[in-house]
Amino acid sequence: MKIKIGLLVTFLLLTQFGFSQSEPEPQPEQKKIKTGWNLGALPSVAYDADLGFQYGVLTNLFHYGDGSQYPDYLHSFFVEIAYTTKKYGLFRFNYDSKYLIPNHRLTVDLSFLPDAMCDFYGYNGYPSVYNPLWHNSKLDNNPDYRSRAFYKFNRNLFRVSGDLQGTIRDNFKWAAGLGLLHYRVSPVNLEHLNKGQKPENQLPDIDELYDKYILWGLLSEKEIKGGGHPYLRGGVIYDSRDRQSNSSKGIYSDLFLTYSAAFGEQKEYNNLKLNAVFQQYHTLFPNRLILAYRAGAQLLLWGDSPFYMDNYLNTLVIQRVLYEAVGGGNSVRGVMRNRVLANGFGYANLELRWQVVHFDIGKQHFYIGLNPFADMGMVLQPNPMDEEQVRANIAAHDPDFDISTLSQYFDWDPKKVYQPHFSAGMGLKIAMNENFILSVDWAMPLNEQDGAKKTNFYIKMGYLF
Repeated sequence: MKIKIGLLVTFLLLTQFGFSQSEPEPQPEQKKIKTGWNLGALPSVAYDADLGFQYGVLTNLFHYGDGSQYPDYLHSFFVEIAYTTKKYGLFRFNYDSKYLIPNHRLTVDLSFLPDAMCDFYGYNGYPSVYNPLWHNSKLDNNPDYRSRAFYKFNRNLFRVSGDLQGTIRDNFKWAAGLGLLHYRVSPVNLEHLNKGQKPENQLPDIDELYDKYILWGLLSEKEIKGGGHPYLRGGVIYDSRDRQSNSSKGIYSDLFLTYSAAFGEQKEYNNLKLNAVFQQYHTLFPNRLILAYRAGAQLLLWGDSPFYMDNYLNTLVIQRVLYEAVGGGNSVRGVMRNRVLANGFGYANLELRWQVVHFDIGKQHFYIGLNPFADMGMVLQPNPMDEEQVRANIAAHDPDFDISTLSQYFDWDPKKVYQPHFSAGMGLKIAMNENFILSVDWAMPLNEQDGAKKTNFYIKMGYLF
């Protein structure tokens, strides 16, 4: 796991640019609105023992026009740039508008996401046994320690996408999009990560779990280097929410198909996936307390999917830097990222959103909120793992492996495949003008196989859903 020894020293820079109309004085009993351009910026400083010192900035520029549609915006420009001294980072541009093309919503996303220590715990969740001592280097005299990189691999992802939505009738909409996901994957680059490290802090040159999956035939030679996958998707949406950010009432639901292409040696990885999600919001106390919940699923209908795309959660509108499931800050918070790697999976989230206090700073409108939550995820379509075939592959390709220790890697109990992964936690929200929302979540899984002894900490923009 990543060892965070200093996580995000943050300072919120709040600036109002009067590029258009000035803000009207609020009248008694009248809801305050925003007009013109509004910019929020958030610098961050962090340190990761494997990836080094992180520095970067994220900004969101909104245009509200005359304010008649507030808290909705006319245009949103989002830029996020972060990097570390060990060359882990994210570089992203996102544009979103319901007004550039009349009566249609256009979303464009361009991202490059290098990840030198991407999580890899094997297939299907609990059938792949997790051993926390194998990568915990901070315990003195830990005889079980192998490497901080044991459950890691190297993954670089380039993504470009464009999505368009239109109205069918009333709250029913259609959506279509196309894009490209281009992956480069490999074992962890030990030479790169060890550069400049003291000998006692260097990662040992051993086979990580990713290497063993290749050796044992659980990963195909055609998928272990990555590849390019253009995709096309389309579906329908029902949306009766009163607003997009922190909806106080209504339903959002979508159902769509995504066809992902592959070429050359990877042509077997052409596939068709089905996604469905249902979200609902209830106001329990006006302007103060909201109950929100979400349930979703992703299923493989046809073809085959390379392992590095099994955790990519397809979505009709890209709003976050990366959607991954099951496990991590975008699906089941607290559960280790990519803990569940399967052809098909389901997930659910329940939140109680409490706006504790409202206040103004200058012309900016703020609230501070708390939201306790519970998350769940599970396998619906497992990746195939045959015990006899694995044993045969080990005998043929890894004769030095002690076969009596195989239970430290796999639990062949078929009931474990569909056992849910649960977590719970608390969130802190700092919102400016309804749309610029700094989100800080603390979460812990309920099962030690998901890392129960570690509380996970996430800083993101916006609510989870």
